[in-house]
Amino acid sequence: MEGNITQKSVKVFLVEDEDKLRSTIEEYLVMSGYVTECARDADGVLGLLSRSEGEWPDLILLDIMLPSMSGFELLKQIREKSEVPVIILTARCSEEDQLRGFALGADDYLVKPFLLSVLKAHIEALLRRVNGNSRRKSYGIISVDREGHKVFVNGEEIILTPKEYEVLNFLMINEKIVLSRDRMLDEIWGVDYNGTDRSVDTIIKQLRLKLGDAGRYIDTIYGTGYRFEVK
Repeated sequence: MEGNITQKSVKVFLVEDEDKLRSTIEEYLVMSGYVTECARDADGVLGLLSRSEGEWPDLILLDIMLPSMSGFELLKQIREKSEVPVIILTARCSEEDQLRGFALGADDYLVKPFLLSVLKAHIEALLRRVNGNSRRKSYGIISVDREGHKVFVNGEEIILTPKEYEVLNFLMINEKIVLSRDRMLDEIWGVDYNGTDRSVDTIIKQLRLKLGDAGRYIDTIYGTGYRFEVK
């Protein structure tokens, strides 16, 4: 995750059965710059469990007292699928409940009622901690280690030239943004570069070949340039 942790790419999945509270939290998160998705019961979370790794949110806010299935059971199932950060939001404040939540894999535990500003602070602190401990950032079946300048597809490292890595990294940082060839030349090759925009096309062609199935993440925008988006 690059830059400010409240940028639009940060996705928060909120599970809360109380309609008014869910709406209030969602509205606050959207105003704070987060992309949100909500569910009121276990069914919405079970749908999440069937998604591929690249479609998971960056963080889950999970109520414990839900209809049909407890949040504790949902947390257990989430942990069987993913290490996504989870903050429990609940009115249950006993030591036993808190210990159970952490034992099942919760990263934080916030007791209701709470101030929305405090919730935001917990979210930001957790995301900073998680991102600080993770060297890799995943985009669908691609993961990139920016410290080591290494790229992996389905867990297997692919060998890129320095320029191929720069182009792919620039596309991923600007995920879902259409990038013109001229901008890519200026940002990656430098404003003093005397070549043509065919240099960009050549690198993109090489990248698609090396990325294999993940090559479909790079879209050609006719007459403009390229866009990276996980399908």
